[in-house]
Amino acid sequence: MNRFRTLYDRLILPHPIIVLSVFGLLLALAAVKFGQFRLDASAESLVLENDRSLEQYRQVNRRFTTSDDFLVVTYSPGCELFSKQGLSRLRSLRDELQGLEAVGSTNSILNVPLLHSPELTLDTVDSEIKTLDGDDVSPETAREALLSNPLYPNLLISEDAGTTAIQVNLPTPDRYFELLRERNTLRDKAEAGNASEAELQQLEAVKASFIRYTETLGEDRDATIRQVRSILDQYRDQAEIHLGGVPMIVADMIRFIENDLSTFGFGVLAFLLLTLAIIFRQWRWVLVPLLCCSFTVWLMVGFLGWAQWPVTVISSNFISLLLIMTLSLTIHLIVRYREFQSDEPEASSRDILLRTVMAMIKPCFYMAITTIVAFGSLTFSGIRPVIDFGWMMTLGLTAAFLITFIIFPALLALLPPPLDKRADSDRVPFTDAFARFTERFGKTVLVGSAVIGVLCAVGVNKLTVENSFIDYFKSSTEIHQGMITIDNRLGGTTPLDVVITDERPPENSATEGDPFASSCDPFVEDCGDAEEYRDTWYTYQKMNRLEKVHRYLDSLPETGKVLSINTTLDILAKVNQGKRLDALELAFVPAAVPDDLKGILLTPYISEEYDQARFSIRILETQPELRRQALLDRIRKHLTTELGYDQDQVLFAGMTVMYNNMLQSLFDSQIKTIGMVFLSIMAMFLLLFRSIKLALIGIAPNLIAAGSVLGLMGWLGIPLDMMTITVAAITVGIAVDDTIHYIHRFKTEFEKDGNYLATMHRCHQSIGQAMFFTSLTIISGFSILVLSNFIPTIYFGLFTGFAMFMALLGALTLLPRLIILIRPFGPGNAL
Repeated sequence: MNRFRTLYDRLILPHPIIVLSVFGLLLALAAVKFGQFRLDASAESLVLENDRSLEQYRQVNRRFTTSDDFLVVTYSPGCELFSKQGLSRLRSLRDELQGLEAVGSTNSILNVPLLHSPELTLDTVDSEIKTLDGDDVSPETAREALLSNPLYPNLLISEDAGTTAIQVNLPTPDRYFELLRERNTLRDKAEAGNASEAELQQLEAVKASFIRYTETLGEDRDATIRQVRSILDQYRDQAEIHLGGVPMIVADMIRFIENDLSTFGFGVLAFLLLTLAIIFRQWRWVLVPLLCCSFTVWLMVGFLGWAQWPVTVISSNFISLLLIMTLSLTIHLIVRYREFQSDEPEASSRDILLRTVMAMIKPCFYMAITTIVAFGSLTFSGIRPVIDFGWMMTLGLTAAFLITFIIFPALLALLPPPLDKRADSDRVPFTDAFARFTERFGKTVLVGSAVIGVLCAVGVNKLTVENSFIDYFKSSTEIHQGMITIDNRLGGTTPLDVVITDERPPENSATEGDPFASSCDPFVEDCGDAEEYRDTWYTYQKMNRLEKVHRYLDSLPETGKVLSINTTLDILAKVNQGKRLDALELAFVPAAVPDDLKGILLTPYISEEYDQARFSIRILETQPELRRQALLDRIRKHLTTELGYDQDQVLFAGMTVMYNNMLQSLFDSQIKTIGMVFLSIMAMFLLLFRSIKLALIGIAPNLIAAGSVLGLMGWLGIPLDMMTITVAAITVGIAVDDTIHYIHRFKTEFEKDGNYLATMHRCHQSIGQAMFFTSLTIISGFSILVLSNFIPTIYFGLFTGFAMFMALLGALTLLPRLIILIRPFGPGNAL
C-alpha cells in the first residue's frame, strides 16, 4: 500500500492536469477507430466454436442450388386477389421490387409455371407451360391451377387464396464466398501449425478484406431493405403487407440493438445521473461519475474498433454493464469520501482524497478481480460471441478499475467538493433499518433465505433453453406481425433441411452405368435393390422410402410447408392425368422435366453428384410447444428406427440447427458449470479473506442472488436464450461486489470494539449506504430498458434490476446475520 500512496502523493494528486492530458491523448487515439465499431448478427455470430453446422448449411445450399438469402413480402389485398385489379396491383408491386439494383430476381404467382392445361401431359409439358406473366390466363383458371398444385399452397399462396407472397431474392456475390473459402483454408492451415510466415500474413490480410467486404455487403443489404420498405409503404393503403425473411430478421435485430445502444444507452445514463443528482445534490458528484463512465465506454468502443472485434446480439449490453460497474466503483468512492469529509471537516481535500483512495483501492480491487472471474466463466461456453462477451467484460472491468482510481482522484484534485452539511448531521441513515431488522428477526432471515433457496432450486429445474425468434419482438412490431402471417398463411418461418445420403454402389461394379447388363429389367419391375441401380435416386423403392419421410415430416405439428422430390412427383402425377409414375416413368423423370423447370422441380431436392436427397422444411415459430432439440431427436429416431436409414445417412442443416446447437450449448456451458463458477469465487474469497468461514459466508448471498434470478425465470416460464443466459454471470458479479465491500468494511470496523452487533450497525450506516445508492441508481437507470422493442433487452433490464435488489437484500440481511452467527473474526465482545 505504501507504493500506491507514493504514486498518488508524487504523481497523480500533485499533477492532475498532466494525468488528464495524457489520458486525453489515449482517448483521442481510441476515437480514431470509432468508425470501425460494428455490430454483427450474421450466422457466424450464432454458432458454436468449431461447430460444423454453418459449413454444412452452406454446403447443402451449394449442392442443391438453394439459398435463404431472400425477403418474403406477404400481400393480402383489400379486394379480390384473383381479379384484373388485384393482379395488376400485385404486378406493379412486383415490378418495382424487381427493379431494385440488389434484387437478383423475384418469385410470385405471376411468374411461376401454372402447369394447368387440358393438353398438358408428360410429353407436352415443355410446350404447354403457362404463366400469368407470359400467357393469357384468366384469373379463375390461375387460381385453380395454383391451389391444385402441390408446390404453391402455403408457400406462395394461402389456402384461401386471400394472401400471396413475393420472394425477393438477394443473391450473395461470388466475391464473398471466394474470400470466405480463402480465409477458412488459411485459417485451417494456421490452426494445424502448417502455415508459413507468408501465409500467416496473407491470412491477416484476407481476414481484414473479408471483414471490410462483409461490412459493405451488410450496409448495401440494409439499404436495399430500406428501399423495399419504402416501396411497400406506397401499397399499404389497399393491402395488408408484411415483410419477412432471414435477411430482414438479421437487419431488424441489428437495428433494434443499435437503437438500444444509442437511445437507451443515453437514456440509462441520463437516469443514472438524475438519480445521482437526487441522492448527492452536488454537481461534482454527477459530473465525475459521468466522466468516469463515459471514458470507460469510450476506451472500450475504440479498442473494439482497433481490434476489429464485432459486438453481437449477445454482447450488445456490454456498454450498459460497464456503466453499472464503473458507476458502482465511483459511488463507493463518493460515499467514503463524504464519510471522511464529515468525520474531519477541517482536513484538506487532498488528505481526504488520499485517505479515500487508500481505503477503497483494496476492496475495489478484490471486487474487480472476483467479478472478472464471474464473467470469465463465459469464456468456457464454446459459443464464439459468448466467449467474446466474457473477454470484453474482462477488459472492460480492468479499464473501469484503472479509470476510477486514476481519473476520479485527478478530477477531484482539480475540483475539490465542498462539505455536504447533510452528511454531517447526526441522523441515522435509513439503511440501519436493515440492521435493526436483522438483529431482531435473525431466525426469520435464515428461514426466509432457506425457503428462497428451495424455491430457487425448484425454479432452476423448470428452466428450458428453447425460444422462438418471434418471442424476441413485441407484438406491435412489423417483424412479429410478419412472422405470424407467414406461419399461419404461408407455411412457416425458420428453415430446416433434412438431407438423406444414399449408399453408394461398390466402385468396382462391372455393370455400372449399363442397365441392360442386369438380370433385373427396370421397364417391368422395381430394380431398387439391384446393386447396379444404387447410383440413381429415380427408382420405385427409393422414391417410396422418400415419400414415407415426406409424409412423416409433414405430419409433425411443428412443421409447416415441406418440400421434396415427392412434391415434384405429385406435380408430375397430376400432369400424368392423376396417375402415379411407374418404375419406367420414374427412370426418365430427369429427361422429362424441361431444363427451365429443373431449378424448381429437381435440383433443389436431388443431388445425384453427391447421392443426396433434400427435404426443405419451414418450422412454425408460433407453435407454443416448439422444442427444437426434441423435434430433431424425434425426426432422427423415426428415420433411423422406423424407416431404416443409418445414423450417418441423416443430416440436419439450416438456421434451425445452428440456433438450436447454440441454445443447447448454453445449458451445458452455463447451468451445468455454474457450480464451478462458485467454486472459483470461493477460491478467490479464500485468497482475499484467508478464512474458510468467511469464504462460505460470502458465497451464500451470491448463491441466493443468482439462484433467485434463474429460479424466477424458471417459475415464470421464461426460457434461457442467447441473451438471458448471461444474467447468471451478471448476477454473480453484482452480488460479489456487495459481498466483498461489506465483509471488508465489517473487518475494518470490527477491529474498533470487537462487538458484532455494533459493527453491523456501523457498516449499515456507512458501506450499506453506498450499496443502497448503487443499487437504487442502477435499478432506476435500467428501468428505461422496458421501453425497448427487443424483448431480450427488456428482460436484461428487468433481471439486472432484480439481481441488484436480491444482491442488496442478501448483503444487508443474510450476510450480516451469518457473520454474527458464525463469528469468523473471533468470539468478540458480548453481543
